[in-house]
Amino acid sequence: MPADVLPRPSRAAAARAGVVPRRRTRVLALAEARWAGVALVLFLLALPLELTGAPGWTWGPLYALVYAAGGWEPALSGLRELREKVLDVDLLMIVAALGAASIGQVMDGALLIVIFATSGALEALATARTQDAVRGLLDLAPATASRITAGGGEESVATGELVVGDVIRIRPGERVGADGRVLDGASEVDQATITGEPLPTAKEPGDEVFAGTLNGTGTLKVAVVRDASESVIARIVAMTEEASRTKAPTQLFIEKVEQRYSLGMVAATLAVFLVPLAFGDDVTGSLLRAMTFMIVASPCAVVLATMPPLLSAMANAGRHGVLVKSAVVMERLGQTDAVALDKTGTLTEGTPRVTGVHPLPGPGLTADTLLTLAAAAEHPSEHPLARAVVNAAQERRLPLPGAADFTSAPGTGVAADVGGHRIAVGSPARLLRGSAAPEAAGAAASAAALEETGCTAVLVLRDGLPVGVLGIADRIRSDASATVAALARLTDGSPVLLTGDHPRSAARLATEAGITDVRAGLLPQDKAAAVRELERSGRKVLVVGDGVNDAPALAAAHVGIAMGRAGSDLALETADAVIIRDELATVPTVVALSRATRRLVVQNLVVAGVFISGLVVWDLVGHLPLPLGVLGHEGSTVIVGLNGLRLLRESAWRRAAGHGGAGSPPKSRPAAAIG
Repeated sequence: MPADVLPRPSRAAAARAGVVPRRRTRVLALAEARWAGVALVLFLLALPLELTGAPGWTWGPLYALVYAAGGWEPALSGLRELREKVLDVDLLMIVAALGAASIGQVMDGALLIVIFATSGALEALATARTQDAVRGLLDLAPATASRITAGGGEESVATGELVVGDVIRIRPGERVGADGRVLDGASEVDQATITGEPLPTAKEPGDEVFAGTLNGTGTLKVAVVRDASESVIARIVAMTEEASRTKAPTQLFIEKVEQRYSLGMVAATLAVFLVPLAFGDDVTGSLLRAMTFMIVASPCAVVLATMPPLLSAMANAGRHGVLVKSAVVMERLGQTDAVALDKTGTLTEGTPRVTGVHPLPGPGLTADTLLTLAAAAEHPSEHPLARAVVNAAQERRLPLPGAADFTSAPGTGVAADVGGHRIAVGSPARLLRGSAAPEAAGAAASAAALEETGCTAVLVLRDGLPVGVLGIADRIRSDASATVAALARLTDGSPVLLTGDHPRSAARLATEAGITDVRAGLLPQDKAAAVRELERSGRKVLVVGDGVNDAPALAAAHVGIAMGRAGSDLALETADAVIIRDELATVPTVVALSRATRRLVVQNLVVAGVFISGLVVWDLVGHLPLPLGVLGHEGSTVIVGLNGLRLLRESAWRRAAGHGGAGSPPKSRPAAAIG
């Protein structure tokens, strides 16, 4: 039985089965392709009739239909542009075809129409496939999800009906129906479709999951944290579509030149027609040469040289979690030659963690016992430092005893009864104030030593006596050092660290990340001033940040990138691009991709220029046959269009990651000073 008569599974069934249907525009779904196909078929019917000497009435109407089928749409578009006082190259092609027909070169004009229509169809298909690469992400999300009701039961609902606060159950092998946070259960989730990670990621309570990712062998209970329209997938699609409507400076420049070029080309065409006539050439020969000149001198390939590469690069970046908001931004990313990085939430994870547990020698507690007492007392608190202590105890799988009579004093700490003792956890300076205990001096020295390393010291008291000190710090991202080195190579200078944190903390992190130029204790306006100082020195600055205090610097920069997971709304709105998965390593990759895009645009312009100049010289100096001129001109347009689509491929991202990734050491040129 032929495969095409078998019943096809629905999109929803395929999603439930874990199979992602591929969204791919069919060629004949495009009107341009259908009309081009009709024109080609009619041309192939007429051509043998003419070549075999059949009467004109047999092939003449067929050629007329070729002109109509392949030329009506560009002619209508060109006339509309002409009404707006814009000379469109499509209209020039139609005029050239009609001019060829007027001097008896009906077959040559029809060939021009067919090739021109086919070229337009290929351009439309290339654009559609570029959109497919992004919009196909929507197919990753399943059509339905299992929502847990208030009574504990389940109901199947469309994923588009899920709202923030709903709780859904995701069984083994199912796709996640919405962006959410795990409430219960443990599993491994394949996030390759969103993040490109080759291995599944372990998910436990508190971890975030994304719509469209594939659950492994465990069952998860997930609280929805974003509406369907705000999911990672939907944001990629919406922002990329919005970006595709913008034009980069290169594109705008080419369009300005195109108008003047087109007018000059019309004048040159008239000269090519009239000058030979003035020297006695025949009308037919002069008109044929002029029509050929108009075709080969048309800037179609030049016009197509810029936007397809930029849109392809933006779509590729979007698939890997980098939302570039416009083609202008995509072009500017590759121009950056200086980088300024925020600290908290950008170079660091943005979440405080316990980095050291230091029992005092007198009480004789072990590290685990000290951490257990502190975590039990902190457990009722919602303070970020308290969460860090509790998480550290949970990571060590320490059983926490119950706490009673919990109290909290802002700026001081917390206290609770744990295991028959009064446990206090908080600021060493506040808790040791006025203490005459012999352990107080040792506790103060231990706390001071931790603070010298850039950590926040937390003192633990038992029945009023110091028993130990905890060190808490924001942990550097695992890819921070490699990212800093890659950015240093790309920009020929070390990145600058701009932070409002304490200088000791900033210096500790900068040393770990490999940054030598550190600006600490900055207010938001100070960060923006530092960026403007770099800009005034002739640098084009890329700023990466995540908080409200980073928004002025993001706005002042040549390009601003926001970390998306924990980024503030203001930072996300102000930034020119968003790293939705908080993968810092994608920053140098997208910069390298932008530079590759720029190189490809230059390649396209060179190809277009070589073809146009070569064909024009051939036509003016020698005798360029019209069919060969048509083939050369339209062939160059197709080559340029397809060349731009190379940036859609996964290999383009991998090459950019290779150029922007860790490897050789950065060059030694110092970064420009700021402030």
